[in-house]
Formats: sequence, structure tokens, C-alpha cells
Amino acid sequence: MQTSPDRHEYPAHWEADVVLRDGGTARIRPITVDDADRLVSFYEQVSDESKYYRFFAPYPRLSAKDVHRFTHHDFVDRVGLAATIGGEFIATVRYDRIGADGMPASAPADEAEVAFLVQDAHQGRGVASALLEHIGAVARERGIRRFAAEVLPANNKMIKVFTDAGYTQKRSFEDGVVRLEFDLEPTDRSLAVQYAREQRAEARSVQRLLSPGSVAVIGVGRSPGGVGRSVLGNIRDAGFTGRLYAVNPALPEEQKELDGVPAYRSVRDIGAPVDLAVVAVPAERVPRVVTECGRHGVQGLVVLSAGYAESGPEGRERQRELVRHARAYGMRIIGPNAFGVINTSADVRLNASLAPEMPRPGRTGLFSQSGAIGIALLSRLHRRGGGVTGVTGVSTFVSAGNRADVSGNDVLQYWYDDPDTDVVLMYLESIGNPRKFTRLARRTAAAKPLVVVQGAGSAPQGHAVRATRLPHATVSALLRQAGVIRVETITELVDTGLLLARQPLPGGARVAILGNSESLGLLTYDACLSEGLRPLRPLDLTTGASPEDFHEALARALADDACDAVVVTAIPAVGSGMAGDAALAEALRSASEPVPGKPVLVVHVEFGGLAEALSAATSTAPQPRASEPGAGSPADSSGTATKAGPPGSRPSGPRPPGSGAGARPFFRLDAPAPQPAADAPDDSAVENRSRLIPAYPAAERAVRALSEVVRYAQWRRDAAEPGKVPEYEDIDEKGAAELIDGLLTRGQGLTLGTDETCELLGKYGVQVHRALPAPTPDAAAEAARTLGYPVALKATAPHLRHRADLGGVRLDLADEEQLRRAYGELTDLFGTPEELRPVVQRMAPRGVDTVVRAVIDPAAGAVLSFGLAGAASQLLGDMAHRLVPVTDREASSLIRSIRTAPLLFGWRGSTPVDTPALEELLLRLSRLVDDHPEVVAATLEPVVVAPRGLSVLGASVRLAPPPARDDLGPRTLPAY
Repeated sequence: MQTSPDRHEYPAHWEADVVLRDGGTARIRPITVDDADRLVSFYEQVSDESKYYRFFAPYPRLSAKDVHRFTHHDFVDRVGLAATIGGEFIATVRYDRIGADGMPASAPADEAEVAFLVQDAHQGRGVASALLEHIGAVARERGIRRFAAEVLPANNKMIKVFTDAGYTQKRSFEDGVVRLEFDLEPTDRSLAVQYAREQRAEARSVQRLLSPGSVAVIGVGRSPGGVGRSVLGNIRDAGFTGRLYAVNPALPEEQKELDGVPAYRSVRDIGAPVDLAVVAVPAERVPRVVTECGRHGVQGLVVLSAGYAESGPEGRERQRELVRHARAYGMRIIGPNAFGVINTSADVRLNASLAPEMPRPGRTGLFSQSGAIGIALLSRLHRRGGGVTGVTGVSTFVSAGNRADVSGNDVLQYWYDDPDTDVVLMYLESIGNPRKFTRLARRTAAAKPLVVVQGAGSAPQGHAVRATRLPHATVSALLRQAGVIRVETITELVDTGLLLARQPLPGGARVAILGNSESLGLLTYDACLSEGLRPLRPLDLTTGASPEDFHEALARALADDACDAVVVTAIPAVGSGMAGDAALAEALRSASEPVPGKPVLVVHVEFGGLAEALSAATSTAPQPRASEPGAGSPADSSGTATKAGPPGSRPSGPRPPGSGAGARPFFRLDAPAPQPAADAPDDSAVENRSRLIPAYPAAERAVRALSEVVRYAQWRRDAAEPGKVPEYEDIDEKGAAELIDGLLTRGQGLTLGTDETCELLGKYGVQVHRALPAPTPDAAAEAARTLGYPVALKATAPHLRHRADLGGVRLDLADEEQLRRAYGELTDLFGTPEELRPVVQRMAPRGVDTVVRAVIDPAAGAVLSFGLAGAASQLLGDMAHRLVPVTDREASSLIRSIRTAPLLFGWRGSTPVDTPALEELLLRLSRLVDDHPEVVAATLEPVVVAPRGLSVLGASVRLAPPPARDDLGPRTLPAY
């Protein structure tokens, strides 16, 4: 690296890994004096045309002077960056600071000329766009605000790179050259372009892992058993549509096949491209495998091998090196310590996992950081013929293991526009980048449901994750604000996911309840009330109800405009058998079919074989006898054929896991002719014809799932009209900025005094009631005369502040006599004035005491919080949260989100308070924090909200240099 005394220190923080347009990766880093040979080699591989476009003349080779110029930088006025793959340059970009005369200059000149050169073999991969983002960020860091570029008119590709970036720009034409000038300050359009490119690149990188044209399993044992041999068999047995190879360096040279699959001793011996490598070798042998894969052009790795960050410090370093090694070759990694990936698409049929059976195809995407949880979810979603969790199909499945590289964010980018996925289920042990996840979740949830279980675990070891200071509950609340359906357990994850996968979103919270059990109906009614739904009076059909009675009652309920969803409660009729169960299922199907816009759920109590009848593999109709024409051998969920028995009898062969008592099936609403399991339609095909009615073994589970879906549907409706951030004419943004800049000259982290706090808040229209110090009784009397009676006397010592319950506050003091008496009582009770720090404040109108807080979290961003002051927020944690900037609709919902909100709206006959004034206060504080990220924390407490107006009686503000915002910088992968 450069060490000469006239150079600045090498800026290592400019190094970054990026995902390119085609899903591959490249490393961007500063160019140094050590890169002379790489630069020459790179230039030799550039076509004459590209050289001409770069230098405006034939330029076959670089002179020694050119090489010196392009490799010697001061990292301030002259900067060069290179994109590398495998350690070799594939593209370069540089800027040179210039003055108003266009000649080389130094600061304070704030303009620079920029120029690119991309190797022809890598043009069209989005390399120049990524380099522009990074060189732009570097330039802003060095005080450069504007780029200028001169481009030949025929160089359309480079002109497009600049014009598509989204910056504000000017274009001119002179002397046969197009001159482009553009500001580097991010704009809404430039950020939108950046996010769109990020989505396409990261989605493509995951697609390459999930839809490979060829797969090599590396580490296939010569004897049966073992991880590699098992995965090879799983891929083969699933019917993978691409080319499959087995790799084991210990294979005899004469062995060319293993389990019917072409076998090789090294991936380098495969005479064809390999898109995906599944690595199942001991951790110490993985580096050699990565090198061989990288040199062969493998696009991605699924690393099943263990022995990494989960094993301790040595494993953490091994994991970091694995990621660095793979990214150097442009490869992405799922894992290590992964369970694998699955794609059930008929065009792919990939089961590159340890799951011995391919899940049934469907339209649900599944992500799990934990292999054990992934196994549990797959087994539950895969069960048919009954089961504790019901039936659905999977589109794609990713178990990320240690999540060293590919994370939930990447997979979410893929599912966002995946046409084969309608519902996303995710188990997350941690959220490494809450700000980005929230942004992606909000966009995804607007298009398709996203259900998340978030564990309370720490971030995967070895992964560079910025820690959040926010409590777990706050992060969960922010996820809900972003449209995430946040549930607490795996059971709730599946319950909610099944309802979303097979039923429409409800139009509201009004729920009709009908069934043949009065008790079960009442339980469902109570559960609806507990979950905040609006249940209608249950309709009891009595235990003698026939399928026709259910049909008529359900049809009436669905036709009722006062109903948004229907819960059917059912207990099977004794002695009805499977034919009766099938008739009930058909009755419900036929009743719901004419009204496809309202969801229907079933709560059932199972007797005997009800689950088998209601969730028959392909039909709710009675199965034909084995002797009847067209009768096949029904298969269980594992694909094992069973013998057909007499009508209504249990199968004599193996039963699927979880079937039997307590199972929760689906009502299958389509009724195609029975057929062998091998020809059974997958869930995605069934969905095109009709839908399934999910059934639950308990009212609480059904209603909880329904309540989550109701809230999500409301969020979707609200998201369609998100509101706006109001403009207030009395806000002095410039004055606040000048005040903040002046205050920060006194220190990096600064808690403002009372006068400074009041002045800063006043710039945004937030007026704080004056509180005058009262170190003596005479000072207190003087303060009261200045403010005017009645007044309040408060102790502001930390242990007494905001603690009226301890007696540190005296209110409604009407005259000096009462004030002096109260002063004496406080000092007698709590100590000297020096210990109490008493202040005098004019009495505010009576109302409800609230607290408003804003904080900038380094991971999640700026967060605005609201609650009632005192025990409600401090003891019960009854606070609501929104991400800044807050819109008018969000401010309104924020104050209504706390459990104690009724106290603001006239609870038990009290006078409602001025909530519009409270909403305005929230919006003004939100604007302050959003406009000035140096305000890293602000608290208004108490804020007394009266029937007319409000009073801010206490405030504190902390200033500091704002945390770096990854979402405003160039695209990068998490660092190692």
C-alpha cells in the first residue's frame, strides 16, 4: 500500500463487495501503487473501441507515465477505484478535482472530472453503475459536490450510466463531445434507482442459487450414507431437471458414475459449466474446494459443512475467510452449516437439502435461519392426510445456516417479484440490518403477505452486524408498522400462513360464527373479542344439523353485507363416517364458491377418521373401492403407496406423521377424480381452480390467525393512502441548523441545557413552559411573581424527576404563602435545595400526562415513540413507535396504538383531550429529527394534553454527529 509521506492513509473503509446486475459479485477497492501490473494486464484485455471511447483517440497501450498517474493517488483530490474478480481488475473509475477553470485543484474546489473504463467481457453487468455509486460516495466524503464527465456521442452505454443514475444533471455539446454535469447529493430519484438496482441484483443472485442449470455435489462418499451422498440422492430423486454431477477426490480414476450420476474427482474435471456447488466436505478442505469452484466459473455455493462460527473464535475466523474467498471469485454463499435449498418449480425440481423428500409444490416461500426450525416447518407444511398444522405447498425453501453471506434480506428481494410465490414465511433468529429489512418488508408486504417469527437470539457469530439499542418489543412494533405480520410462535406462523395461502383478505373485522355446537360457538365468540375482532352473535345449528343446513347458513352469512369473514364450528355427527364428512366439506365448498371475496375458516373437534376424510390427498368425495374402475393406490405424504381397504376404514400402510387425533386438515374444496399420488395436482395447480378452507383444532388458533390477517388487510388499505409529512410555515430549519452547528463546536456528544433546548425546539414550533430555578424560598417567590400564580413547585433531582407519586411535586400553589409552605415541606422530606434542585413553573391546564420521545438508532434509524407518562409507559411498557419521518396518518394511528389510548378519548365519561394538537406535536418533533440527524435523542415529558391545547412541561435534547446511514450510501454486501 502507499506509504510515501505525501499520501493520505489508505482508506480501507472504501473497500466493499457488491452484487452485480447478473447476480455475481465483485470487490471494489482503491487503486494503489501496488496495482501497476494489474492495471497493465487489465488494459491489454480492453478492446480498441473501448480504449477509443475512454481517451477519444487510438490508445493501444499505457505508457509508464500513464501507469504512474493511474496508480498514484492522494485519496483526496485524486482517487481511483477498481472492481475486481479473482484479484484481477475488470473495471476502473477515477476522479480528479478541478477548479472553475477546469484545471487540477484542491479543496475548497468542489467539482471533479470522472471517467470509467470497463473490460468488454464485463460490460452490461452493471459494473459502471456500481462504481459510480461508490466513487460518488467517496467524492462526497472528500467535499466534492459535483461531477463532470466528457463522453463521445457514440458512447451510448456510458451516457446511459450517467443519465440513469437519477442525479440532477445538465448536458451540453461542444467540439464533438457531450459534457455532463451532475450534483452528487442523493435525490429521491437517485435513491429509487439505487434501490431498484439493488433489488434486481440481489434477486438475481438468489435466483442463480435456486434455479441452477447444473449442480455439483462435492464430498459424495463412496459408501452409502453421509451428508454428501444423501444430498446427491435427494437431488436425483426429486427429478432435478438440470445436469447433476458427483465429486469426490478419493474416487478411483476408473469410476465414472456414482448412484447413476456422472462422477468426477474434481469440479475442474467436469467438461461443462457448473452453476451451483453443494459443498459437504470437512471445513478444513473447503478452501481448496472454493478455489476450484471459483476457477471453474461456478456461480454459487451451498455450504453444508459445519465447524465455522458456531464452533468458536477459530471457526469465526474460518467463516470470515470463507466469505472473502468466495466473493473474490464472484460467488455467493448460502451457509455455512446450512440445511440446504429447495425449489419445487416444475422447471427446476431442486432438492439440494437434507430433507429426504421433496415438499409438495405450492406458492409459499419459506426462509429459516435455523436448520432445526427449517426441518420442523418443512415437515409440518408437507403433511397431508391430516396433521397438527394442516396442508400447503412450498415454492422455494432456504435454510441459511450461519447466514454468512446470503441473508433473509436477499431472499426477500427474490420473493418480492417471484411469480411463483404468493405468501412468505420467515423464521429469523436476528435481523442484521433492521433499517434495510424494514424497507424491503414494507415494499414486499404491499404486494404479498410476509409472516415473521423473530427469535430473541443474537446475531450469527462472525457476521459484521451493527447492533441495535432498541428493545425487542420496539423492533417488533416497527416491523408491524412496515406491514409485517409478526407472530410469536412457529404454530402461529403456520396457522397464519395457511389462511393467507388459501383465503382472500377480509374487508373488515366483522366475523360471523355458525356451527353445530353452541359451546364451541361461544368459545369462538369470546376469542374474537379477545383479539379485537367484532363478532356477530353465533348461530347455533344444533347437533342435528345436516350438510344442507351448513350450506344454507354459510351462504346466508357470506351474503350478509355486515359480515367480513366466517368461522364455521363443527363437531362430526356420530356414526356419519367418511361419507358424511365429505358431504359436509362439499356443502361448505359449494356455499363459499359464489362469494370468493370473504375468508372462511373451520374450527373442528375431530372424532376418529375425520381428518383423513376432510384432507384426502385429492378430493373430499368418498374414495372409490379398490375393485372399482379407476381406483388407484392412495399415497401418504411420503409417497409410499398404501393398500385400499373397505369404505371408511383406515389405510393399512404407513400413515403420515402427525395424522390422527388432534390433526388440523384443510377442507379440500376441489373435487377432481381420484388419481394416483404420482399424478396428483400440486397446490399451485389446485389454486387456479378453487381454494382450500383451512381447519383448526382450537377456536383460539383459528381466531388468532384471522385477527392477524384482518390487521394486515387494514394495513394494506392504509398503505394505499400513506398520508403525507405536513409542511409548517413557522419552522425555521435554517436557524435550527445554524444553532446545532454552533452547539456541536463545544463537543461531540452534548446534552443541551434548558435554555438551549427551549430555543432549538422553538425553531420547530414546540414551546416548552418555562421552569425557573428556585435554590431558595425567596428565589422561588420571585420566580412565581415572574411567571404568575398559580404555580407548581417541582424537585428535578434525577431520583425525583417525573415522580409525582413520591411527593416531589406540589401543584396549584395559589399564592406566596402556599409556595413557601410547600418549599419547606419538600426540603423537610427530601433534603437540601442543592439535593432537590427545585424549580417553579406556571400551572398548565389539567389534562392527560403523556411522554414523547425520539431517538436515532444506528441500525433501525430514527424512531418516534409515544405513551402515557408514569406507570403506563415505565412499568407496563405501553409505548407505541413509528419510524421517522412520520406522516399525518401515522401520527394519528400512533396515539391510538397504545393500550391506554381510551384515556385520551373520553374514557368513562371523562372529557376527551385535544388529540389534533398532540398529533401536530408528534409531527413537529418528527420533522426536527428527520431534518437534523444530529439530534440523536429528544424527550418531551410530561406533555399535558388538555381538552383544548397542550403544554410541554419538560424537555431534553442530546446532540451528536449522526450515525452513518447505510441506506443512503452505495450498495454493499455486509462486511467481513
